[in-house]
Amino acid sequence: MALAGLVPAGDRPLKVGLFGIGLEAYWPQFEGLKARLESYVGTVAAKLDRPGVEIVNLGLVDTPQKSVEAGHRFRTADVDVIFLYVTTYALSSTVLPVVRRAGVPVIILNLQPERAIDYQAFNRLRDRTQMTGTWLAYCAACPVPEIANVFNRAGIPTHQVTGVLEGDPHVDAEIEDWIEAARVAHVMAHNRLGVMGHYYNGMLDIYSDLTAQSAAFGTSIEFLEMDELAQFRRALGPAEIDAMLARIEAEFEIEPGCDPAELRRAAATAAALEKLVLAHDLGSMAYFYVSVPGHEHEDLISSVILGCSLLTASGVPVAGEYEIKNAQAMKIMDAFGVGGSFTEYYAIDYNDDVVLMGHDGPGHTKIAQGKTKVRPLEVYHGKVGKGVSVEMSVRHGPVTLLSVIERAGKVELLVAEGESVPGPILEIGNTNSRYRFANGARAFTEAWNGAGPAHHCAVGVGHIAGRIEKLAKLLGLQFTRVV
Repeated sequence: MALAGLVPAGDRPLKVGLFGIGLEAYWPQFEGLKARLESYVGTVAAKLDRPGVEIVNLGLVDTPQKSVEAGHRFRTADVDVIFLYVTTYALSSTVLPVVRRAGVPVIILNLQPERAIDYQAFNRLRDRTQMTGTWLAYCAACPVPEIANVFNRAGIPTHQVTGVLEGDPHVDAEIEDWIEAARVAHVMAHNRLGVMGHYYNGMLDIYSDLTAQSAAFGTSIEFLEMDELAQFRRALGPAEIDAMLARIEAEFEIEPGCDPAELRRAAATAAALEKLVLAHDLGSMAYFYVSVPGHEHEDLISSVILGCSLLTASGVPVAGEYEIKNAQAMKIMDAFGVGGSFTEYYAIDYNDDVVLMGHDGPGHTKIAQGKTKVRPLEVYHGKVGKGVSVEMSVRHGPVTLLSVIERAGKVELLVAEGESVPGPILEIGNTNSRYRFANGARAFTEAWNGAGPAHHCAVGVGHIAGRIEKLAKLLGLQFTRVV
């Protein structure tokens, strides 16, 4: 049985709406123009097509009446996002009814068929009517100000891609980013976030408004009980624990000093966690618990690190310290396919101009530099109990940091791009990495702190600030980038 998080939106594909616009009055005037523009709509449809995406292509909309019908069709089809391809001049009244009725974000594609008109060939046509028909096929830019003006007055956010229909890398990259952002928004809207335990006492910055999180992302929140996790663990058979232990031994580099009994305890809890995730169809989790010495729940909570790391690497990110906002950030990063490991400041190395960041507890093993190590710890600092923990650095190369912020009931996204660099780390049985930023460690730290995040964030591999910014635009969230 696969984990729920591996297919975040279940059997619901991302539905992308597409329509082109034109002016019906042109068709009897300019022979072949309509067919030419319809072929361009087909070219755009091919650009949008990719695995996991269902294209709802309504073709060319050229009258206000057809626009109203198109809005109903998009709404019936339950599209997640719309691409509006501007083929030539068209009335804004052929656009507004579609977008208002559909009620989803729209991206304007201002794409002309070639980089420039061949002026000499064009002027040799001589037939003024033919010349005008040819010019109109290049006239995508003409109605965009009109459409943007109407969107602005209607309170509809305006997003644009401007360029050439074919052979334009900028256009292709922008379309890819918009579709990826829409896909991640789709994942978040179908995600079930499990929360187990309670907040870390006194960490005021991590306390979350669950209603604000649900409103911003569409996330469903599921409250979990430690008793149920304990029940799952008690019901495990030896073979189930053996299987999980074998998986741990295969996926981690286990230090020889690890107590076999502690590894087996961690394996049992990992198997129970997986059953809990499956039982509640979870795509992410946040947890923290203390219990009392000697209680079964203390035994559980002090043995979750390996299991939570395995879940995180399997598409179900798990945030410690009940940091719900960061569970959301980790899920966003994971949905973009770049990881999303729980992290916070450790220290600053002023000699090397790097920021040391990491965290105790789970790590995203799929983005580790080398194999993640399992080390024994005699104490979990600031937590209860002792046992085994993971040590890893994020893969060397470009990285993106994401923080989900709550400010006065509003959710915001904060992003920075940097680089994970090699060098000495703290070998303390926790995740930790060295990050270099273009503006330097000191300036980055002050700028990041000044934006008002909680002290946790999620880190992923690669530079994807542009995609996260588009996600923020699709969701109507404030976006800040530290550079």
